Amino acid sequence: MSEADEVDRIVEAWNVQRPDLDFAPLEVLSRMDRLTRLLDRARREVFRRSELESWEWDVLSALRRSGDPFQLSPKQLLQQTLVSSGTMTNRIDRLVARRLVRREADPGDGRSILVTLTEDGRTRVDAAITRLVDVEADLLQALSRSDRDRMAALLRKLSLSFDA
Repeated sequence: MSEADEVDRIVEAWNVQRPDLDFAPLEVLSRMDRLTRLLDRARREVFRRSELESWEWDVLSALRRSGDPFQLSPKQLLQQTLVSSGTMTNRIDRLVARRLVRREADPGDGRSILVTLTEDGRTRVDAAITRLVDVEADLLQALSRSDRDRMAALLRKLSLSFDA
């Protein structure tokens, strides 16, 4: 091993104290946990610079990804953001108050509404995604393109195993 990180030091100390255990999972998942925290801080800063909260980003980016006319039903937003119905209603109310989205009657069903991204919402989410991909590219600069592709494939494999 050429360089040791904090996880290596932790695992080494545990190996001394508990040589009967296999600490290989910690070598992977503890690093993932540490990187997740670092990524979370970087993302919060990106969103702050775009005057957005993380939860606002979740809703606005779902609308932006949906394509023109950038609207989804509350049910579709629930499916994409994995929050409760009450939480989504509260989030939509707050985004409407900030004029980042608006509610519109669903022309296909007069009893339903659609949530539509406003021009200000689109401007903010576009600025945030531009900043986000730049920051995340910087975070991955130590890896070659093939390393990133291999890591993405392995993480996809692991992620899919949880969905099974």
